[in-house]
Amino acid sequence: MGDDYADLILQNCSLINVYTNEIQEKIQISIKNDRIAFVGEDASHTLGPKTKVLDVKNKHVCPSFVDPHIHIDHFVTPAEFVKKSLLHGVTSLFPDSIDIVSVCGYRGFKEFLRQTENLPMRFFHTIPGGLPVDRKFSHGKTLSIKEEKQAIDLRSVVGLGEVFSWTKVTKRDPKTIKSLKQMHENNCIINGHTAGASGKKLNSYIASGIFSCHEPINYDQVLERLRLGMWVMIREGSIRRDLKEIVPLVLSKKIYNNRLMFCSDGVDPFDISNIGHIDHCVRESIKLGMNPIDAISIASRNCFDYYKMGSDFGGIGPGKVADILILDDYKKIKINKVILGGKIVVSNGKIVAKIHTPKVPTWMKKTVKIPKLQPKSFNVTSKNNVETVNIILMRTEIVTKKSSADLDVTNSNVTASYDKDIWKVAALDRTFGSKTKTVGFLENFGADIGAFASTWSFHENDMIVIGSNESDMADACNKLTKSQGGLIVVKDGKTLASLPFQLGGILSTDPIDKVTKNFTKINDVLVDSGCKFKKPHLMPLFLPFLALPDIRILYSGIVDVKSRQFIPTIQTKL
Repeated sequence: MGDDYADLILQNCSLINVYTNEIQEKIQISIKNDRIAFVGEDASHTLGPKTKVLDVKNKHVCPSFVDPHIHIDHFVTPAEFVKKSLLHGVTSLFPDSIDIVSVCGYRGFKEFLRQTENLPMRFFHTIPGGLPVDRKFSHGKTLSIKEEKQAIDLRSVVGLGEVFSWTKVTKRDPKTIKSLKQMHENNCIINGHTAGASGKKLNSYIASGIFSCHEPINYDQVLERLRLGMWVMIREGSIRRDLKEIVPLVLSKKIYNNRLMFCSDGVDPFDISNIGHIDHCVRESIKLGMNPIDAISIASRNCFDYYKMGSDFGGIGPGKVADILILDDYKKIKINKVILGGKIVVSNGKIVAKIHTPKVPTWMKKTVKIPKLQPKSFNVTSKNNVETVNIILMRTEIVTKKSSADLDVTNSNVTASYDKDIWKVAALDRTFGSKTKTVGFLENFGADIGAFASTWSFHENDMIVIGSNESDMADACNKLTKSQGGLIVVKDGKTLASLPFQLGGILSTDPIDKVTKNFTKINDVLVDSGCKFKKPHLMPLFLPFLALPDIRILYSGIVDVKSRQFIPTIQTKL
């Protein structure tokens, strides 16, 4: 009304209005504190002696971007992640920090939330809803119903993260049902994970009050979920990129897009540095023929509408929080400035806000609890000359299949076979210090190395090592224990590439540019040495992942996921 003066006025804006699907020319936007006070053609009544005026010179102005489902407890600390994500116009994240809980429990969850405080980014956390993945086999730490209730009361928590597997809902797993009930009673959003669900099973899952999913990989799956009232997060991240399979048909079929969102589900350091984040989703959708205003709405307003925060976020209007992008090119999403809560945090491709890195507590840097290993630690003993063994056949970096092979026995030890491309693979308990491990065999890796090991794996966080010989396997594991986590490639006792993960064994405390360099080298070394897959780092990451078929390995045993049974390393002879 002009009773007080604005802190900042943006003049000569070409406003991309996500409420009316139009571009308004010569608009002025007045901002007081962190809120928008006025949007219109003449904001002169809000101009005071101390008001800062920014002439955007007819550049396009739109709401900033949101990632509604992302795992950020990977690779780098939140502070380092923000340094890249902000540059891509993202000012709000909805993290599902499932792996930090798997390693560090509720205490770790609270500390991870603290790591996101006072950063120039909005973090709306969800409580991990995917643990345990399978109660029969999973051994990672999880949250009790009581701890989930305590987490709901934390200031930055908005609901429950992806609930998988969906069979826990359709089969009424007691703890899952109690968790869902508690979330509903506290007016929390619950995110979904419906890979493989359809028909009555999908109906049942949705009827429980779970209204979103980021798992559809094609148009038919998207359409089925939209028809049943779900919100769909189109995933475009480092592990899966589904945009090109979905957007063209959404456009050609003229499906409503008001329940569509973009999400990454997780983005690695290389991709966020070289490809982008949610800005990439908007750019690619425009290239595929989507109206730019629709693409921007999907990346902003729709996300906050889903999370029931539309009264505060997601658009440019009076009373809304002033999270704004100024674009040099709105079709190519070339970002000139990023405004967060009325403050400029990015200008001309550089972050101008201060980013303070919180100190990591010592106990979160001591999570790899494995005593020193010897080559014989990886022996598979036998009194025969040849043994028929069960094999984890790698069809992709992620997808496995059960197979078998005959392997020679040398000095009472069943050995790997270079000629057959059969490797030893082991999972070790590195979280609880039980000294428990499982040694099995893996086929179709192909790299000319001694061993490749990792302390980060979905969502059990065993130490996983793939090796051609026991000596290098022991060496790789011992080096990771000494560094308290990471990825490492060794050959003949020499380290070829390494990426330390000092925090919980799953996050590096190093600067993101250094992490990106080390991460890239890990994959390059493995690919250059003959690995058959483009992203070898995904192999140890997914080998214990019980939400996917067919064969997985944990420190407690080798699991046939479909039959939900442990299988032996050496086949039992009839």
